[in-house]
Amino acid sequence: MAGVAFLVAAALYLLSGGFSSKSETLALGQEVYAADCAACHGADLEGQATWQTPGENGRLPAPPHDASGHTWHHSDELLFLIVKEGTAAVVGNGYESDMPAFGATLSDRDIHAVLEFIKSRWPEDERLYQEDM
Repeated sequence: MAGVAFLVAAALYLLSGGFSSKSETLALGQEVYAADCAACHGADLEGQATWQTPGENGRLPAPPHDASGHTWHHSDELLFLIVKEGTAAVVGNGYESDMPAFGATLSDRDIHAVLEFIKSRWPEDERLYQEDM
C-alpha cells in the first residue's frame, strides 16, 4: 500500500512539473517570462502590434499571449514543444519563424512554469477552453 501511495505522489509531482506549490510555479514563470519572453511578446502579454501581418522578412511578429491572441487555442503539449524546440521545428515543411527554441537555455521546469504563468493571466473562459484540449 505504501508503494502505491509513493507512485501516486511521484506521478503527481512529475505532472506538476516538479513544483511544490502553485505560487512557486507562478513566481518562477513570471521571472522566466520577464527574462526570456517579454521582449517580443510584451510585458503584459500583449504581443507585437501587427502580429497578424507578416513583416518584411515574411515572418509573423510575436503574437499576444493574453486572451486576444491564439495561445489558448493550443494544448499544453504543443505549447511546450513550441517553446522547447521553436515554432519552425514544430511546424516543419520549411516554415520560418522568429520564435527560437529555448530547450538549450530553459529547463523543462522553466518551460512548464512560464506556461503556467501565461495561463494564469487568461480569463476563466479561455483557461477552461484550453484545459479541455
